[in-house]
Amino acid sequence: MSKCTVFGLGSMGYGMAVSALAGGHEVWGVDVDAARMEQFQREGGMAGAVADVLPEVDVVLVVVLNAAQTESVLFGDVGVVPQLRDGAVVIACATVAPEFARDMGQRCAQHGVHYLDAPVSGGSIKAASGQLSIMASGSRASFDAAAPVLESIAETVYELGDAPGAGSAMKAVNQLLAGTHIAAMAEALTFGITQGIEPKQFLEVISNCAGTSWMLENRAPHIVAGDYTPHSQVNIWPKDLGIVLDIAQSANFSAPITAAAMNQYLAAVDMGLGAEDDAAVAKVYARDAGVDLPEKAS
Repeated sequence: MSKCTVFGLGSMGYGMAVSALAGGHEVWGVDVDAARMEQFQREGGMAGAVADVLPEVDVVLVVVLNAAQTESVLFGDVGVVPQLRDGAVVIACATVAPEFARDMGQRCAQHGVHYLDAPVSGGSIKAASGQLSIMASGSRASFDAAAPVLESIAETVYELGDAPGAGSAMKAVNQLLAGTHIAAMAEALTFGITQGIEPKQFLEVISNCAGTSWMLENRAPHIVAGDYTPHSQVNIWPKDLGIVLDIAQSANFSAPITAAAMNQYLAAVDMGLGAEDDAAVAKVYARDAGVDLPEKAS
């Protein structure tokens, strides 16, 4: 059993915290939303100030939005890394550039703290059931220190290298595909509407044809139901695809399909849809085509 703190109790972080609890660990949850922390404590999370237990903590899970928030948690005004014991491990799960992950790893090492570059995939449902896929890289000692918690939160842990950066590189590849697949699903579904194909029929047929994808099967039902309660927000994609495009530019690599998908997410944000489920990118296509998407049943 490990003592674990989870920073970030959003849809992913909360599920991971619950999975760590189910694995028998002592888990403290930290979030800017006090109500989320109170809810987690009611479900079995440890009470009390996290600052008081940091010197005894074995594992720090950082499940925040971006690189800036990750750095703030680790090395900000009340950064946790200087307070951790030698041999503790940070499992950093945000989508970030590989160079940022390498920098965080070096800075953690200066304090005797291990750093596992460990972005995740699978969505909030798999996070809550301990079935995530984790794309991880770091030293053998980092993997060993993180192992008890990884066993609780992940179905599969891919060991991609012995130093931070490789995990984030693989996550960038994954996000390129995931982001473009959602946009392509939205384009195909709304194209189908212009041809008289109902979204429900689109989902029934295409899910069993070669054009399907995991993202289609996961997100198209949100459009069919007219329910854009966010499991993963539109706002995620300008950030994540922005990282992909920055990496591509640094590698002198052209990524035109990614750039096209990025424009659709930016258009969705401009429409005020940023906080909706990312399937809401279909509303951009529907607006431009002058077609109607299904309404949520009352």
